[in-house]
Amino acid sequence: MLRKIRLTLAVLFFACITALFLDFTGTLHAWLGWMAKIQFLPTVLALNVGVILLWVVLTLLLGRVYCSVICPLGVMQDVVSWISGRRKKKKFRFSHSPEKKWLRYGVLVLFIVALVAGVGSVVALLAPYSSYGRMANNLLLPLYQWGNNLLAYLAERADSYAFYETSVWLKSLPTFLIALFTFIIITVLAWKNGRTYCNTICPVGTLLGFLSRFSLYKVRIDTDKCNKCGLCARQCKAACIDPKNHQVDYSRCVACMDCIDACKHDAISLSRRLPHANPSPKEEATDTPSRTSSPTGGVEGASSRRSFLTSTALVAVTAAIKAQEKKVDGGLAVIEEKKIPKRATPIVPPGAWSVRDFSQHCTACQLCVSVCPNEVLRPSTGLLTLMQPEMSYERGYCRPECTKCSEVCPAGAIRPITRADKSATQIGHAVWVRQNCVPLTDGVECGNCARHCPAGAIQMVPSDAADETSVKIPVVNVERCIGCGACENLCPARPFSAIYVEGHEVHRTL
Repeated sequence: MLRKIRLTLAVLFFACITALFLDFTGTLHAWLGWMAKIQFLPTVLALNVGVILLWVVLTLLLGRVYCSVICPLGVMQDVVSWISGRRKKKKFRFSHSPEKKWLRYGVLVLFIVALVAGVGSVVALLAPYSSYGRMANNLLLPLYQWGNNLLAYLAERADSYAFYETSVWLKSLPTFLIALFTFIIITVLAWKNGRTYCNTICPVGTLLGFLSRFSLYKVRIDTDKCNKCGLCARQCKAACIDPKNHQVDYSRCVACMDCIDACKHDAISLSRRLPHANPSPKEEATDTPSRTSSPTGGVEGASSRRSFLTSTALVAVTAAIKAQEKKVDGGLAVIEEKKIPKRATPIVPPGAWSVRDFSQHCTACQLCVSVCPNEVLRPSTGLLTLMQPEMSYERGYCRPECTKCSEVCPAGAIRPITRADKSATQIGHAVWVRQNCVPLTDGVECGNCARHCPAGAIQMVPSDAADETSVKIPVVNVERCIGCGACENLCPARPFSAIYVEGHEVHRTL
């Protein structure tokens, strides 16, 4: 019963957290957003004392329940391990291995030092929730969006607008490669040895493992009933049970209860104390039969082939649809893509008090990137802030009425902000680049930046002060500019805009 409860909760949390990263509309966060906010590292960075105490008390009571139920990366490893067992047609395949303390605690020390020093790139690489978020955002979300676009295409042909099309684009090549590499490493380790990553690399697992040594309820072995068959050890994906010596490494045990279900002699239970203080000698078993699952034969293979062909067909159809699209100005000429200007100071979202505060609190889970409707947020390529989101306005601008990123951030890097407060927050200021401006390069009237500025911070004045009839150029009132990027995004100059936004180290209130 304990194992079934754990499995049910784990599947529920895993599915819901994955849905948060796939929901590009941001509608699910109103109901499920709390699941992201109770993840361990975001809770610590947000200084959510109540939730921190909850995890400490729960770990001291039952052990590493967080790792087996709440952490999406941990549950993902369980899924991969389960599939591996099904494919290999054997359920019991693990064995006991000694703890690698130097590696576990070495990574934990490195993680804490990086956290205190504000080296966000190292923290983001090691944090389990952030690692899963990047994989979901960079690997799963594009597939989900392509499927959505195919449905939108088909619905439009049926005069239905139940779905709408969204753009699929590569937000950051380094982040994509890191997410792909992380996925491959964790999948291979889980496929072969279960929760190897959890119990050798993960700093959160190491920290909670230290606390779980003192947990009140533990998995204990009744030495009177145990015949040392080893079924529990071969079922333990944490490789923490030594059946010969009747010992369990509680720092690595994730309280999955699989060993309780595997034991045929009811020798293992979750209890407060040892069932028997004085173990009686037992004859050690020499041969242990292993259970194998019944083969599924050709039905499973045919089903797999059909699934593969169906997925391939969907991707091919979507690719064909997208191949027909072109960005053109009235259908006459292809519009050149904009390039990112070189900014002296990065732009971080309203709700972040400063660039430094944002980098210290952000876990680079990229939940805000996945829900940004204006395609403004993208992962940074800077060394110290690698994979943390920053703002850029090539594909859209930060609309004053949108507060999606502040609503979903679980770590407090982007604090909740109202629409009125956002319109009064100055995250940067516009800078005019004379040599790129269309009125001066082409000798025609423009004024696009001034017309679309929501703050009224740009005015058009004659380029020649002595000649009122000369072409007009923009002048920026930096005291009124909020740095939303409407001017940069809507500027017709290509490939670099004639006006761009420079970020502020510390945000100001107008």
